[in-house]
Parts: sequence; structure tokens; C-alpha cells
Amino acid sequence: MKNIRIEPSSTSLCPGPATGLDTAVQDRFSLIRRLKAPVWVFDIDNSRIVFANAPAFTLWQANDEQELCARDLSQNMSPAVKRRLQQYQVDFIEYDSVFTERWTLYPNGQPTSVMVAYSGIRLDGGRMAMFCEVLDGSEAEPENIRSAEALLHTDVMITQYAMDGDLLYMNPAARNAAVGSQHVFSDIFMDRTDYDNVMLAIRNTGEHRLVTQAHTGIGARWYDISAKRCLDAVTGKPAILVTATDVSELKVAKDKARYLADRDQLTGCYNRNYVQQHFETLMTTNTGKCALLYFDIDKFKTINDEIGHEMGDIVLKKLAHRARKLLRNKDLLGRLGGDEFVILLNDAASPDDISNLIDELQRAFGEPIRNADIALYVSKQSGRDQATYFNEEIGAIDKERRLIEADIRRGIAHNEFILHYQPRVHLQNGQTVSVEALVRWEHPDRGLIMPDNFIPICEETGMIEDLGKIVLDIGCKQALAWANAGIDMGVSINISPRQFQGTQLMDALKAFTKTPGFPRHKIELEITENVLFGDHNKIAEKLQEIVEMGYRIAIDDFGTGYSNLSYISRFPLDCIKIDKSFVSQLPVSGPIIQLILTLAKQVGATAVAEGVETRAEYDWLLAEGCTQVQGYYFSKPVPLLQLQTSFDANAIKTAAPSAKTSNASNA
Repeated sequence: MKNIRIEPSSTSLCPGPATGLDTAVQDRFSLIRRLKAPVWVFDIDNSRIVFANAPAFTLWQANDEQELCARDLSQNMSPAVKRRLQQYQVDFIEYDSVFTERWTLYPNGQPTSVMVAYSGIRLDGGRMAMFCEVLDGSEAEPENIRSAEALLHTDVMITQYAMDGDLLYMNPAARNAAVGSQHVFSDIFMDRTDYDNVMLAIRNTGEHRLVTQAHTGIGARWYDISAKRCLDAVTGKPAILVTATDVSELKVAKDKARYLADRDQLTGCYNRNYVQQHFETLMTTNTGKCALLYFDIDKFKTINDEIGHEMGDIVLKKLAHRARKLLRNKDLLGRLGGDEFVILLNDAASPDDISNLIDELQRAFGEPIRNADIALYVSKQSGRDQATYFNEEIGAIDKERRLIEADIRRGIAHNEFILHYQPRVHLQNGQTVSVEALVRWEHPDRGLIMPDNFIPICEETGMIEDLGKIVLDIGCKQALAWANAGIDMGVSINISPRQFQGTQLMDALKAFTKTPGFPRHKIELEITENVLFGDHNKIAEKLQEIVEMGYRIAIDDFGTGYSNLSYISRFPLDCIKIDKSFVSQLPVSGPIIQLILTLAKQVGATAVAEGVETRAEYDWLLAEGCTQVQGYYFSKPVPLLQLQTSFDANAIKTAAPSAKTSNASNA
């Protein structure tokens, strides 16, 4: 039957006397239609039956051949079955193979187990299809049926080889993973020694298990292989049954865990624990001379204090790299902690050779480190795809920046940062319902410094977390003080992305909730849209935990960052703050603001327009139903004492809006 070609008619998927087949082929199919055993032809590429005799469409529970051929059998077909059919197709084409297997068919969802003989048959155009003939209709035992199904769908690779290594059998998983020409047991192994050890154990003990690198159709993988001596059920001759599981991910994870357990995470040097264990082993087992060199970095604390910990980390990594280049493979470089390093020289030569190595290390460590890093930093600040050459001007700029960093650290340590407060006004009644806490630097020599001059540096160096803790502490305590004084006033506090992602924020928030008189729902944490980028489920859980503590959540500068309306409703948001860039472009930006106002309403959040500076902006927002506003039209951020002069017994009320306008920042 393998040379018969089937050409479906234009009106039917099934061939028949009128399909254009030659007379001899039609005669053969006429004979097949008379067989009592079910026979059909399956188009593998299109997952449809294109020919069936009467017993076949009875088996498939179809009323007739036309109905059976119209079925799309790809529906509910498992990936394992699809891969197996593709394997059949390849074997029909390359080897003219014939298979006999027990398969479970599911006509109309009813499982039917049959033993089927499969062979290749070409359709018109040359595509390879599958000729299927049921050999018997006897029902197999349930255990045998399930065993056959498990063998088809399992990810465990099962193969059987003759004792000389020739392939006898592959289950679908093994076939799917194998290299096309892999028909000999030894072809699996990338390391021939592993194969030799397996065969030696098979001959001596009858079984062996190991983890080894294997050749596969997708490259080198790690296999957990179990090989056992057995008898071939067909010939009765000795054979080898091999089961294999792909453990590549587990192997990589274990290797990484072992590496991380022994290594310093920053420099890649061995850590203190490994150095201690290795030194003790070296002292007890080595018969040659050994040497231990210990060194640290002069004025490393000054580097951290003046240049920053990030640059300090770069110095550590570069010095470790330079030392490693001067050592032999059998020597060991370890970092004990901080700027302390050790070198263990195995089979050390003469004292003169050790002295020469020390001289080479000192020369290597004395080479300049920072100029290229400074030029790289300037390139990044200038934009993408830049090349910058270090010069004296860049050096002077970097020195000034380092002095500012050191000054900020000192300011944080001496509590020089304070908060100013900008009122948030309810448009309907003109009352101040909340204030936004904005950080300022009260420098002892330079006076009041605005955040634009220090926030970017804090974000680059990581000091933003320390600064954020100060702002959170002052803002929460002020909200508590107002609540204790009977003043109904909310406080909005900005939280940086780095602060939100860390663990210290949650600890600080939980600790403050335990304070007597904790003002529930009066402290609002403002986050930017960038904070919402990542694992949405984890972010939503974290925000929900914050809300359940009694805090409110606001999105600041909405519309300028990572906005995705498809998931924004999943977050427990109390407030959406419209960025001032949209307000300043009114009325052109009106449709965008209207969209944000509608979104806020839909998710049950308060809409707050930032940066309101003119009467026209105020009137437009009032007419469109914006709930709250803040900006220089009402008040710039002011110190606490100035703000409190407008307190009455119950709340802060705003003065009449000023007619003056301003282009100053609302920071």
C-alpha cells in the first residue's frame, strides 16, 4: 500500500471512485472497503482522515465516511501524540518503517483501545500520510492500556540496546530528544570514559547509574542515566535497558549553589570559609612548600566615604582581577571581607620568587583604576552610544561630584534634611485636606538646597534608601502629631522605587502601626508608575499588605511612566495624581486628563491634579469634575511653622487663590 497516492476531490476530503485516481488504485481501495477490519488513511500534516472503510467509520463512531473525513482531529490532541505522529512521518520517509502499536482512540470522547499497524502512504503532491489497519478488536487489560498511554506521554526517556550497542527500541520521549543519527548506545555520551564505566558495571554487576553530559537534538544536556542488563522480549538475547531524565536545570542550579557557597559574590574570589578549609587541607596533605600572602587596600574607607560604595566595589573587583592574572591555576585568591585579601601559593618556589610575585602585585595594584570609569560615567550621563575621553575637566567635575556625595552622606548622618509641605485642596469646598511632604536640605553653610540638586545623586549612589527612611520617619511622626492635636489632615510621602523594592520599608511601616494613636488612612505613600513594572502579582500583594496596615496608596506623575490600563485596576489605589506636564498643556491635553479622571472614577481612586498655576487651569479642572488639586496657584511648599499658622481647630483652610502665576517647580 505504500506506493498508492491519494488525491482528494474538490468537494470532499475523502477519496472515492470519482476522485481522479487511476483504475488500479481505485480497484485496490475498492477491495480495502470490503475488508472487515477497520482501515483508514490519516493526513498527518492536517490531522484529518482522508479515506476510511465502513468498519473504520463504525470504529470512529461516524455515520458515514464523509462525516468522519470532515472531523478536525487536532482538537484535544496532546503535544506528546502530535510529536509521536511527526516521528512516524519521518520514519516513513527515511526508513520506510512499519509500526505495530496499541493506541487508544477517542471517537466522540469515548476511549477505545486497538492494536494498529501503521505504514507510510503518499498523498497527491508527495506528502507522507499514514495507512492505519486495526489488527484485532480485542480489548486489552486496563493496566496494559494505561501502561501504553504512560509510555507515550512520559518525559522519561526509555531505550533498549543490544549488548553490542545497537538500538532496539526508543519510546517517544527518547526519540524526541535524540540526535537523528544516534542509533548506538555510545553515541549518547559526550565523555567516552562515562560510557566505558557504564559497560564495565553492566558486565560486572548488571546495572549502573550516573549523571553525564549527553548529545541531544538541542545540544549538550545533563542526563541522569540508569542502565540495567535485561533480556530482549523479542529475541530473548541479552540487552541493556536505559532510562534517562534530563536534569540540566537541576545540575546548573546545584553547580551555581556550590559556586555561591564557596565564592565572594562581589569579586568572585573564594570566601573566608572556603579559604580556611582549603588552608587546613593544604597544610595536612601538601608535602611541598606553601606560602600565604595577606594584603588590604590603603585608605579604602576614604574611597567609600568620598567616592561612594559603588566605586569602592569597582576598586575591589579590579584589584581582584589584576591579582588573579598573576597567579597560577593551582594558587588560590580569597577575600576575607571588606578590603582584606589572601593568596595561598601551592608548591611555592624560593623566597626570591615569592618576593618577585609581591613586587608584580604591587605594580599591578598601583596602576590607575578610576579614569576610565569616570569617562564611562560621563558617557552614560550624555546619552546612549557615546564615547568619552578622560581629561582634566572631566576629572575636576568628578572631584566636585565626589565632594557633593561626601557632603550628602554627612548631611544624612547629621539629620540636616527637613520637610516642606504643599497643601492639597478639595475643589468643591476649598479646604486643604492633605499635604505632600517634600524633602529639603538645610545645609549649614550653603543654606536651603532644593531636591533637584541632591536627589539624582542619592539615586545613583544608593543613598536614596537612607534619605527615604528619614523622610518616611519625619512624615509619619508629623501625621501622628496632627492626629493627636485633633487636626484632620492627611500626609502624602514619596517612596522611591529602590525604597519600595527593599525589605526595610515594610518593616518600618509595620513598626509605625504599633505606635499608640497610629493615624489610620491619614498617611499616603506616593509611588511612581515605574514601581508597578515587574511581577504584577507580587506587587499587588505588597500594596495590599500596605493598605491593610492602614496606609493609602497613590500613583504619582500618572501618565508619564509605565502605564498599562489592563492591570491598573488590580492594584489597591486610593489616589491617582495627574502629572503637571498635562496640566500645563491645557486645554490641548484635555482629552488625556479626561481619560485619567474617568479611569480614577472607575477604580474608585481620588484624582489629584498637580502643578496647577493659573486660574484657567483651575476653572477647567473644576468644570471637568477633578476632585483635588495642588500647585503654586494655591501655595508653594512651605516650612512646617508657616503651614501651621493657617491651622484652625479642625483643619487647615487655604487663603484665597492668588492671581499671580509662576513657572517655578512644584518640587
